[in-house]
Amino acid sequence: MSDIATARQGEKTSDTASARPVDLKFEVVIIPVADVDRCKQFYEGLGWRLDADFAVGDTFRVVQFTPPGSPGSIHFGKGVTSAAPGSTQGLYLIVSDIVAARAELIAHGADVSEVFHRAGPGQPAVNGRDPEGRSYVSFATFSDPDGNGWLLQEITTRFPGRIDSKATSFASEGDLAAAMRRASVAHGEHEKRTGGQRDENWPDWYAEYMVAEQSGEELPQ
Repeated sequence: MSDIATARQGEKTSDTASARPVDLKFEVVIIPVADVDRCKQFYEGLGWRLDADFAVGDTFRVVQFTPPGSPGSIHFGKGVTSAAPGSTQGLYLIVSDIVAARAELIAHGADVSEVFHRAGPGQPAVNGRDPEGRSYVSFATFSDPDGNGWLLQEITTRFPGRIDSKATSFASEGDLAAAMRRASVAHGEHEKRTGGQRDENWPDWYAEYMVAEQSGEELPQ
């Protein structure tokens, strides 16, 4: 290979390495069910958004639901998977307030377990929400009529590096309101530390706190 060709090949490799990866947006999980209409009624009862329900003849039907505030959806139906009904487990639903989320699901007909927490990965479950309110460690579970298993997990602060710190977003009004409430409590402590004086720049402090909390960076004091 000539020096010029080698140089061009090196430029191409360098450009490829430095290029931003193509977005791969994970949007849909297929869950296997035995009775399509029964499961459709269940997820409608939870208040999840019905996006689609269409059939092709007698051999194919697909139903799509999206949980409130979620970028991802579920598919189920007829002819969409060969997996055994109820065999999908550990479907995570991330919530900012697990007690409120559990109460709402129960009000919509789901049989949700009591809240439990784990001191660390692989540790035994302990009844109740984590007393320290830590992210990632409080859970509750429920299943659809076929036994597909859902896991609620409470997360308010992400581990560092889990999201783009330059792009803060909230999936729903509820998530935004919950983040503002946490910022309000933290700001109250901030004002106490500064002598109890009203902070006229509280909107800037709220914004800094909410962005830092979501991205896992050090919180303002």
